[in-house]
Amino acid sequence: MIISYIPWDKLRQRAGGLAFALVLNAILLLALLTMAPHIDPKKVEDRNPVSFDIEPAKQANKEKSKAQKAEKRERDTAAPKQKSEPVVTPPRPVETPSVQPPSPFPFITLDSRQMAAADIGKMEKKTAGVGDSGTGNAKAIVGPGEGPGGVQLFEAEWYRRPTHAELSSYLPANAPAQGYGLVACKTIDHYHVENCQMISEYPTGSGFGRAVRLAAWQFLVRPPRVDGKPQVGAWVRIRIDYTRTVIGGSAGADDDGR
Repeated sequence: MIISYIPWDKLRQRAGGLAFALVLNAILLLALLTMAPHIDPKKVEDRNPVSFDIEPAKQANKEKSKAQKAEKRERDTAAPKQKSEPVVTPPRPVETPSVQPPSPFPFITLDSRQMAAADIGKMEKKTAGVGDSGTGNAKAIVGPGEGPGGVQLFEAEWYRRPTHAELSSYLPANAPAQGYGLVACKTIDHYHVENCQMISEYPTGSGFGRAVRLAAWQFLVRPPRVDGKPQVGAWVRIRIDYTRTVIGGSAGADDDGR
């Protein structure tokens, strides 16, 4: 083992050089640190998270539509409501039921000769009757005061006599073999009569008076004349005599209008 011996002077010189080198390095390092720029880190602001819609165009359209609806609702509320005029429905016409004559009770069977005799077209319009069909006054006057309400009655003059079928349709099924019905009717235009009312019948309760009254809508009677002028609206009395006969093996009714 070899031990070298360094003199103290040399050792002190070496230590002083080393210290000087260390001091110099420290100064240089400090100078470098002083001259380097100072960089501050970027400050991050604390904010709440913001969410964005994926489809901003659709959201904008929805908001616009809501705004338009709200604006329209405000206009409707502010505008005065106009009262609608009531709708007037015209009344429906009331249909008047047609009056049908009652169904015939006894059915009359007529042969060819009797049917030809009952033909209206072949019957004479002017038939014998009580009263003057031309000029002058009606000959027979019943009353005064025998008609409805005390009106004066004239004897009826047939313009056309009623047929068996027209009269028998209204006879009751249990009518007696003979009798008559007497009614008072008001004359109207076209030789027709109206407002007929029963005066009497024989036998009483036979139904002959009611049968004449119901059949009178078919009667054709000349209005009575006064000073040669027909008095349409005057009242006449009409009598129908009934006699039961057998026609073609069936029970029927023969009438004589007066």
